[in-house]
Amino acid sequence: MNNNRKYDYGWCNVCGERMEEKRIKQDFWIKGKLIVIEEVPAGVCPQCGEKVVKADVGRQIATLIENARRLRKAKTISVPLIRYAKEVA
Repeated sequence: MNNNRKYDYGWCNVCGERMEEKRIKQDFWIKGKLIVIEEVPAGVCPQCGEKVVKADVGRQIATLIENARRLRKAKTISVPLIRYAKEVA
């Protein structure tokens, strides 16, 4: 099998544009905690930004998240938290 060939993600289900393979950061909220997985291979729509991953990548992500020991050893980042407030006209 040729590992240099990119997977064909096909066409975007949202807008119909051709998907492009990219490496993304994928975020998940689990039990109130934000988990970010870097370098996830995904099909990304250049038009609308829709993202899809192959089934085997999704299974690997699930395994990474379920591994509590890995989560304890993972580096952490701080992110700003801004509360939405409707502006008064």
